[in-house]
Amino acid sequence: MKRTIIAAAALAAVLLMAACAGGPNPLEKTEDAEGRTAGFFMGLWHGLISPVTFIISVFSKNVRFYEVHNVGTWYNFGFVLGAGLFLSGGILGRKKK
Repeated sequence: MKRTIIAAAALAAVLLMAACAGGPNPLEKTEDAEGRTAGFFMGLWHGLISPVTFIISVFSKNVRFYEVHNVGTWYNFGFVLGAGLFLSGGILGRKKK
């Protein structure tokens, strides 16, 4: 009985995580209205300002959290690196003793 409950909970957790997975971006590697695509450094900047951008995007329909017109992997790497620097202690973190 205990194994059945654990298996059901594990299956529910896997299904929940799969439901949260991101889908494809059809606008990736396409230019925006001004003919630009966001690259690594723009992704880095967007990652650094992501906490502020998220709060503003909740209240504004004109601000987006993530640039969909990007170059793909390099933008994503810059975004994750920037968010990691800001959120996990790279910039605002405490020094370890």
